[in-house]
Amino acid sequence: MKDDPVFEMATRVFAAQPFTVFLGAELIEAGAGFATITLPLRSDLKQQHGFAHGGVVSYLADNALTFAGGLALGGDALTSEFKINYVKPAGGDRLIAKATARSVGKSQAVCQCDIFFEERDGTPTLCAIAQGTIVGLKR
Repeated sequence: MKDDPVFEMATRVFAAQPFTVFLGAELIEAGAGFATITLPLRSDLKQQHGFAHGGVVSYLADNALTFAGGLALGGDALTSEFKINYVKPAGGDRLIAKATARSVGKSQAVCQCDIFFEERDGTPTLCAIAQGTIVGLKR
């Protein structure tokens, strides 16, 4: 995947996002209609009960949805809307967001994303499910 021009372009776009760099997220997989983003779960990204802050989980969903949709649409994209269901508090050492485009038209894509937390032994546990509409950015 590292020699794939689509992945290389997506990696450049990802690295150009100041907030993403600030959080320490990593784009580990991307192609036409899919993206996987990981984030180490540091103590400063947690809420008072020791779980990942909902805003951090939401960031991962939004960014993964937009990458999956933008790559499916073939260009720059923005999130038009998304919703998220938190199904379990996110603990563990790392968060993983896996998004796929489920329906792609000329100007928008409807995408879904599963967000997992990873335990110390590497076992993934589903903690949130998101769906969003991604629109192509016309400049």
